Amino acid sequence: MSHRIEIYDTTLRDGTQGEGINFSVADKIRIAEALDDLGVDFIEGGWPGSNPRDVAFFEEMRGRKLKRARIAAFGSTRRHSHSCDSDPNIQALLFAGTSVVTMFGKSWEFHVTEALRISPQQNLDLIEDSVRYLSARVDTLIYDAEHFFDGYRSNSEFALDTLRAAVEGGAQRIVLCDTNGGSLPEDVSAAVRMVAERIAVPVGVHCHNDGEMAVANTLAAVNAGATQVQGTINGYGERCGNANLCSVIPNLELKLGKQVLGSERLRQLREIAHLVSEVANLSLQSNAPFIGDSAFAHKGGVHVAAVERNPQTYEHIPPELVGNRRRVLVSDLSGRGNLVAKARELGIDLDRDQGVLQELKRLEHDGYEFEAAEASFELLVNRVQNSPEPFFKLIDFRVIDEHRGNMMPLSEATVKIRVGETEEHSAASGNGPVNALDRALRRALGKFYPSLESVYLVDYKVRVLKSPLSGTASLVRVLITSSDGKTKWGTVGVSANIVEASWRALVDSVEYKLMKDGAKVEVNSSVLSERKSAADIR
Repeated sequence: MSHRIEIYDTTLRDGTQGEGINFSVADKIRIAEALDDLGVDFIEGGWPGSNPRDVAFFEEMRGRKLKRARIAAFGSTRRHSHSCDSDPNIQALLFAGTSVVTMFGKSWEFHVTEALRISPQQNLDLIEDSVRYLSARVDTLIYDAEHFFDGYRSNSEFALDTLRAAVEGGAQRIVLCDTNGGSLPEDVSAAVRMVAERIAVPVGVHCHNDGEMAVANTLAAVNAGATQVQGTINGYGERCGNANLCSVIPNLELKLGKQVLGSERLRQLREIAHLVSEVANLSLQSNAPFIGDSAFAHKGGVHVAAVERNPQTYEHIPPELVGNRRRVLVSDLSGRGNLVAKARELGIDLDRDQGVLQELKRLEHDGYEFEAAEASFELLVNRVQNSPEPFFKLIDFRVIDEHRGNMMPLSEATVKIRVGETEEHSAASGNGPVNALDRALRRALGKFYPSLESVYLVDYKVRVLKSPLSGTASLVRVLITSSDGKTKWGTVGVSANIVEASWRALVDSVEYKLMKDGAKVEVNSSVLSERKSAADIR
């Protein structure tokens, strides 16, 4: 059994069939180049016979030289009523100009008679003919046996005959597909082992996740003799998705000892998972194995204490191997050990207990939550330990929401603050009260702290909390994610007033940025007056 496993990525084809995923040509090129950097062997670019966007992608990729990966075009066997020379799908595959073509055909007799409405022998003939035609015209022909495991359970000999037809036609790899995603690992293992014994070309596997077994089935196939695995980044794909390569690859390399990417490229796994999720405009699941934010996050005090002594106690691999990191969570369940570990993670010396734990428990009792607001936690530690002079003080703010007739609602905020000895009054409008308040605050502070110009809101979440109050009078917790284009940070605010809760989270966001920048509190009013006059002249 070979220890080298080929990785065939189909994010740009099968992945785009997932609900809510829609990549532009530029998106697909960006992802393809990232996959090439990661070190996958094949990148399935799309189905050129199905839509103009995939045709444009293949045209763009012809002039680009990849380091390692090979681009594959995907399509079906010819139609029964056409010859290969006249079949539009076959000709579109050739026109794509790729050195690799992946062709799928029917392995399940039920599909042959019900979907194609042809005889089993006619299906075998069109498989062999289509594969022979294309294999003579491209460097590599991969045959995907659609619905193979369902077909194998129904009529194993016919399913095997379809593979033999593809091999007779010149297919260089045979990929067994669990298209409906309902197979179990033991069934996949038995079928792959049988095929590997009877078919003289390398065998691959393509699993869907409808039974949440895609990763397990893929690993079972490899253990049974498969040498190519197909899947997508983050498991994107139709219905419940495809085998998640972000789980398959590290399991193959770190658990099964297979040669896949190598240790250096494996460290890029989390980075590409986040890139693809950002391009897809989908949030990456926090609890995603290996690459999620919570994959190596520890909350229970017993867990944290053990991991501090030896990470293997509660971590199945070192997070750095896949580009991730260990995180210690803090909450009202935390003990002093969690706080010390979390502070150490943030570069804060918390050897002396100065009331941080008591303050944390008090705030969380009032509805605060710091697990997703690490910036607010760091500010909390700094305030309790050092009692720093605030960068600014609020005098007052006002937010007005106005809705006139059929016009769009208008939000306007005014903010009055004091920095040192100087008062600043600013106003701004926005597409909502929080947006207006955010803009007014940063406009007021811009004269004093220019680095705030780079800060923008990435995410905004509101949670209604259980409280003695009822209905719209309940407490709300606002979680804000901010960025300066280089890093992201989370802050939190709680109040019965959603605007007040948002203000508190916004203030923490601004103060965290200024603290990290090492900004100094302005106290010299004459310098500020000169700066303001110069700005007015300009």
